[in-house]
Amino acid sequence: MPCTPWAVRAPEPAVASRNSGRSGRRRAAPTRWWRRRTPTGTATGTGTATPTGTGTGSTLGLPETQTGRTARRPATQGTGSRHRGTRRRPAPPPAPLRLVQRWAPAGRRLRPAYPRPGRTGWRRWVPSWRQSLGAALVSAGCCGALLTAAYAATDIPADLNTFATQQDNVYFWSDGTPMARTGWVRRQAMPLKDIPEDVRWAVLAAENASFYSDPGISLGGLTRALWRTVGEGDTQGGSTITQQYVKNVYLSQDRSVGRKFTEAMIALKLDSRTSKDTILEGYLNTSWFGRGTYGIQRAAQAYYGKDVGELNVSEAAFLASLLKGAGLYDPALGEANQARAEERWSWILDRMVGIGRLTKTERAKYRTFPQPLDQSQAYDTGRQSDYLVELAAQYAKKAARISEKDFDRGGYQIYTTFDRKRVTALTEAVTKAREKALDNSPDKAKAAHYGAASVAADGRVLAVHGGPDHREQGFNESNATTVPAGSAFLPLVYAAGLEHGVSKERGAPRTRVTPQSVYDGDDGIPVTTPEGLYWDRSGKKVAARNDGGKSWGNITLRTALARSVNTPFMQLGMDTGLDRVRETAEAIGLLPASMGPQVPALSLGTSTPSAIRMASSYATFAAGGTHTEPYSVRRITRNGSRVVLDAPERRRAVRPEVARQVTEALTDSFRGAHPTAAPASAQVAGKAGTTEDDTAAWYVGTNRSVSTAVVVYRMDLTKSLEPLPLKGIAGASAADIPYGIWSDAMSPLG
Repeated sequence: MPCTPWAVRAPEPAVASRNSGRSGRRRAAPTRWWRRRTPTGTATGTGTATPTGTGTGSTLGLPETQTGRTARRPATQGTGSRHRGTRRRPAPPPAPLRLVQRWAPAGRRLRPAYPRPGRTGWRRWVPSWRQSLGAALVSAGCCGALLTAAYAATDIPADLNTFATQQDNVYFWSDGTPMARTGWVRRQAMPLKDIPEDVRWAVLAAENASFYSDPGISLGGLTRALWRTVGEGDTQGGSTITQQYVKNVYLSQDRSVGRKFTEAMIALKLDSRTSKDTILEGYLNTSWFGRGTYGIQRAAQAYYGKDVGELNVSEAAFLASLLKGAGLYDPALGEANQARAEERWSWILDRMVGIGRLTKTERAKYRTFPQPLDQSQAYDTGRQSDYLVELAAQYAKKAARISEKDFDRGGYQIYTTFDRKRVTALTEAVTKAREKALDNSPDKAKAAHYGAASVAADGRVLAVHGGPDHREQGFNESNATTVPAGSAFLPLVYAAGLEHGVSKERGAPRTRVTPQSVYDGDDGIPVTTPEGLYWDRSGKKVAARNDGGKSWGNITLRTALARSVNTPFMQLGMDTGLDRVRETAEAIGLLPASMGPQVPALSLGTSTPSAIRMASSYATFAAGGTHTEPYSVRRITRNGSRVVLDAPERRRAVRPEVARQVTEALTDSFRGAHPTAAPASAQVAGKAGTTEDDTAAWYVGTNRSVSTAVVVYRMDLTKSLEPLPLKGIAGASAADIPYGIWSDAMSPLG
């Protein structure tokens, strides 16, 4: 067919049809993106393509433009075409666009007709039930998707709140009764197994009876809480025990919708990963019960003075009522609180019957409200017990190897060796002496200090007096190494001589010493060595002095100790060897740091032991020569679990025979100074101690295997740490203040 200009410009080129045998023209259908062209140029669509490009439904023309003009395109190869060439295929649209084009008609059909046609006025704006249902379903789907995403994105925090894990440390007397507590937070965690089941269910009945079956949150409770948050500005109510526990240990206490939502998400995840018993245990140990207490254990002690394991169901019901608000239900805070507490206590017991955790018969037993202790009766750290706590804490950290950080975190139950009766007797005796001294010599007595300690033969520290008030005087006088031991040190020199023997000639074998060995007891006798007289660094001969300058002539060592004659023991120390004297004193109980210089005066008590160490040394003699390091803590637990303690060191200090001989001499000393103070059958031994410069007065004695040391000295802490002369404040030797304190402290105990 001839090619005409019209044919080239025509929007629909003619196609020859072989099938009909006629030539003619047919208007081609517009090209659509779903009509894919074959490599030979035929279109696949509603018609059938042929290899030659002809067939029913095929198109060879170009689509018209909006202006009606056609683009000049090369003709497609075909039987009826004059032109040869390949037609360019249009690019298919992107996949997202194809999806939109495919589903657009369906979307137009689903689009709600809104405002609604066929209605007039306000009815046009009222959705149909289909529209309302659709909107509800879409909203529910979106909320579900958001909650699912939030749940997946929420993690249980790895670290608990520092405040939630901090507890107080509780100290107990030797009889197991509470003595004191320390720490910023009054909390003691208890394992769930140690909390009675009735106590647990009293709390569950009051707070969350469905605890063991719920998923960790309450949808109804959450709705109420959110309503109150939006409508009234708070978030009270609506929390399960799991949610409350999450708030206690993971989150802050701020009141907001965001915190409530986070709380619910963590509660759901925690409930799915943690056992219910673990959650309940944590809740009972972190909840606030008022009176400064956290946890059911500390609440039981604060309100009833007993451990949680000793509570009955009635007392537990009252404690459970406090979880709703201790400020509203603590009877100690007012009559209105009393009425509210009784009403809620009764409701909780009835609730326990309702959920099958208490029978009606058992409920009938509890008709009287279990009145808790008055708040003023709750035990707390007292003046003297501060010194006891200080000693016990130091020992506990060392013996149990507890770091300062862990100890401050709390949770320890520290069972001390302190005997309440002995502490009371010792405190009263010191207080009596202090008041008497203030009456007789007020100016001198203001600077007076009194240290005292009682130590058993097995090393237990039974009592100490550390000072008048820890808040006014921080250092512990019973543990202070401030003043010399004076003549109270003589028994240790005596023990060293009996244990090691003496050597009066250089290189000669040592000879045995007995209580009957004789020494010169005259005043001012020069001290000798195997080489001759002993000279000090200033070139003066060293001589010993007796109290009052009295000379005793030749005297046995036993008698010299009984009568506190100094000169024989200064020479005995030189003959024994000052190194052996020092070694024996440390073995018996004195600390190396408190030992005086290794010169002849060492034997006369230049060492500065504490009252605890002096009592411990004399206790070694009562123990037959076996020394046990003094200890103030016998057992430690943390949250019910035993903490391993290093056992106090025990060692053989001197032979049993030596210990017996020293005790006999000390018995003579006590009987000679105080012949009527104790019956003949009493096992009492003791000795006074004075210093050459009158800076300290001691009395150390043993009664029934318990050794007590008392020291009195003067020191003006506002000026210096140097001891001042007593100037008679300690009294006469036969009725001095140290012995008076010792006697008054021992008398009530037999």
